[in-house]
Amino acid sequence: MPSKTSRSSRPAFRCADCGHEVAKWVGRCPGCQAWGTIEEAAPARPALAKVSAGAPSTPARPIAEVDLDSARSVSTGIGELDRVLGGGIVPGAVVLLAGEPGVGKSTLLLEVAHRWASGASPGASLYVTGEESAGQVRLRAERTDSVHPELFLGAESDLSSVLGHVDAVKPGLLIVDSVQTVQSPDAEGSPGGVTQVRAVTTALVALAKERGLPVVLVGHVTKDGAVAGPRVLEHLVDVVLQFEGDRHSSLRMLRGVKNRFGPSDEVGCFEQRDDGIAEVPDPSGLFINRQEAAVDGTAVTVMVEGKRPLLVEIQALLMKTEMAMPRRSVSGLDSARVSMMLAVLGKHGHIPTGSHDVFAATVGGTKIGEPAADLAIAMAVASSQTGRPLPPNLVVIGEVGLAGEIRRVNGVGRRLAEAARLGFDRALVPPDPGPVPKGIKVTEVATIKDALKLVRRRKQASG
Repeated sequence: MPSKTSRSSRPAFRCADCGHEVAKWVGRCPGCQAWGTIEEAAPARPALAKVSAGAPSTPARPIAEVDLDSARSVSTGIGELDRVLGGGIVPGAVVLLAGEPGVGKSTLLLEVAHRWASGASPGASLYVTGEESAGQVRLRAERTDSVHPELFLGAESDLSSVLGHVDAVKPGLLIVDSVQTVQSPDAEGSPGGVTQVRAVTTALVALAKERGLPVVLVGHVTKDGAVAGPRVLEHLVDVVLQFEGDRHSSLRMLRGVKNRFGPSDEVGCFEQRDDGIAEVPDPSGLFINRQEAAVDGTAVTVMVEGKRPLLVEIQALLMKTEMAMPRRSVSGLDSARVSMMLAVLGKHGHIPTGSHDVFAATVGGTKIGEPAADLAIAMAVASSQTGRPLPPNLVVIGEVGLAGEIRRVNGVGRRLAEAARLGFDRALVPPDPGPVPKGIKVTEVATIKDALKLVRRRKQASG
């Protein structure tokens, strides 16, 4: 029988995400149900009875005497990216940019490196690629007009070589594409593994803090859109950005998931083009389709992404069906909320949809998840079912409860101001919307029945 000492010295296996320990290696963690996160861990060392004090690296100072100049953000040259970062990138900050393959992460960061090299930012920019050859990146730089003498390019997958490039170039900005392809000689495992990703990220974070060098890391994502690798990766870095986009749409959204230097709910808008990625300072025009004649089944709402209000057009189409189970097809909207609106319309608005196929979508490929679009969804469905279009230049804002009541949403004033700026002069809003900007007339509705009166008063548009 093995002794107690041999059992305590036996190596354990621990989950890199939740820390759950198991006696032997398994493919799936029993604690958090994550795959591929179990790794061998050395046995815990006995706790010391006393820890001796050591000399601090820098003396502690009153917080009012700490220099702020070293923490001032520096513009990247791309306004939409600066918006998400909180004004620019801070020296010594480590930014993790994650996104699906082909969304344009490398193209965006190559443009960032070019703007940094050609601008007034301190130092050159170093772009290290571990996924492509230097010639492939040069071809992309030629296509996007991103070639500059102060933009240095290195094709390396070894961490020691990357640090050697930093010592040789002494850049003001380091971009590593991607962190899953770089391997540390001091860590075990293959590139992209939990141990390797943690070791590489830890070394680059230490490099950034020691030299005040801003570092941007490209990260892969899993099938469900989460950042690949251990969860500790997101804790090590200072900023986590998510680059999103539909393959069938040119729109790209940059979302701030974590930001130690600014707001974490800001959004930047970009457009994928043949010659690269261009920022879109005013993206509302991409999500609405202004027509001279009113069309039934459409409603315009104002969503808020971060602090930015965006006008979005919602379309609905109802078709009579003989099938026992009508179709419910949704694109860009929450299917659960669309089903709720259909139930509320049938119960409180006397709008039957049980014998109709229902198709609901947003224009421009954007996604709406906030409840403020409930009333617009309901009005679009009712307009399509009755064949009566909503009044022109009307925006619809409000959350709809299961009892048919219209609830208030946040930021109504900002939403109405954006609608008035784009030429809308009428709005359907919940009660007590607060201060209303000039140039727009609001109609307050307390229930879904009050809102549907607007549709029923409209005569069917003549052909």
